[in-house]
Amino acid sequence: MMRYFVLLCISVITLYAFNNNTVLKRANNLIKSDDKSKQFRAYNDYKNLYLRSIMNDNNSLKLKSLKGIIESGKKLHIDVKQYSLELSHMKPQSKKQEYKNSVKVQSSYILQSSYWKDNILTLSFDKKLDENKVNYFTIFDDKRERYKYVFDIQTAFINKSHSVGKADILRVRIAQYKNSVLRLVIENNRLLKVKYNIKSNKLQISINNREKKEKRVVSQNSYISKYIAPKRLDRNKIIVIDAGHGGKDPGAIGYKKYREKMVVLSIAQKLKKILIARGYTVDMTRDGDNFVKLSHRTKFANRNNADIFISIHANAVSKKSADKVHGIECYFLSKSRSNRAKKVAAKENSADISDMNFYGKESFLNTLGTHNMIASNKLAIDLQRSMLASLKKNYNDIYDGGVREGPFWVLVGAQMPSVLVEVGFITHPREARRLVNNRYQKKLAIGLANGIERYFLNN
Repeated sequence: MMRYFVLLCISVITLYAFNNNTVLKRANNLIKSDDKSKQFRAYNDYKNLYLRSIMNDNNSLKLKSLKGIIESGKKLHIDVKQYSLELSHMKPQSKKQEYKNSVKVQSSYILQSSYWKDNILTLSFDKKLDENKVNYFTIFDDKRERYKYVFDIQTAFINKSHSVGKADILRVRIAQYKNSVLRLVIENNRLLKVKYNIKSNKLQISINNREKKEKRVVSQNSYISKYIAPKRLDRNKIIVIDAGHGGKDPGAIGYKKYREKMVVLSIAQKLKKILIARGYTVDMTRDGDNFVKLSHRTKFANRNNADIFISIHANAVSKKSADKVHGIECYFLSKSRSNRAKKVAAKENSADISDMNFYGKESFLNTLGTHNMIASNKLAIDLQRSMLASLKKNYNDIYDGGVREGPFWVLVGAQMPSVLVEVGFITHPREARRLVNNRYQKKLAIGLANGIERYFLNN
């Protein structure tokens, strides 16, 4: 028995090291491409490896991932100064220490048993299960007309075959999906009502057949129904959209006196319609021209148990630079102090400086949790990619301003992934004319909706 356990531990360590090396090799290949989407994938891979290196105190992996983050970040115009600074302070490791770090592994789980009791499927593991390790989503296979309910358990392994079939369900299977991901797939030709909870070392999944057909929301607007993407069934998400400024606060006043507050409200309303048509629950911090305090916006999202929070804004510069500066940018909340982030944050934070003084804000920002920053970073990348892809199909000269980090007060306090989107520069003549154009706004909204879909699909 002890011999078997030792062999199992060795195989787990080998698989995890192999997984790190595989991801690093993939990222190193992707970064060589001129394709922006591949560069984004590389950046995301390097960030994931960086997090693993911190979790496992792996200095060698941290060094490689930091170099990758910096290289890919510069190509994508992402502010990576804090990573450059961290890299410059890193001390080289001895070969002995590198070897020790290379075999460190995350806490892993072994599936010990699986069984049905009435309509509840229980997966029992060898230790207490972390909720963050379980990722649940659903997919509709329209070719085979089947619903798939998928559970991915991170850093989990299977040590023997498990029979989990059930008479009234088409197919249930468990397998090692990736080196460190155990996947359970429940497949059926009718809708199922699936709920799950974690009790100590057990993942319990309750399954019931739904007699009623899924309700589909069809919009009267043809442009929305054209872009409905019913591939993904797991749209039981709450999204809060925040149209920046409003009421007494006009935001930036741009080319031909266009007002930021009206432009972003129009885009937010279009995005809301698209997301509702796709089956999401959507709430808006303001649905009209009214003023909402910055601190009340994330409080509203928290009260509504939002899964993500998106604040929509339009950028601006002084008249002397108005003809030169343009582009789309996405920001997520962090302690970043880059000059670029400070300038944009100062503009967006100025509406409501009464909430907290400068030193209070600085102190609060220093307590930010890493988990939401990482998720917000991923959301920002997906939104940025999808907006660019949607607009470039019909418009030239769409400039990618990149994904950046900054101390935005409107995002402080959000208990979910949150992003501030700068949809363009309202001070730039060409971009401003586009921003007030109905067709352009629709394309922007479609891009944002697709980015949200991409984020939920990948996370």
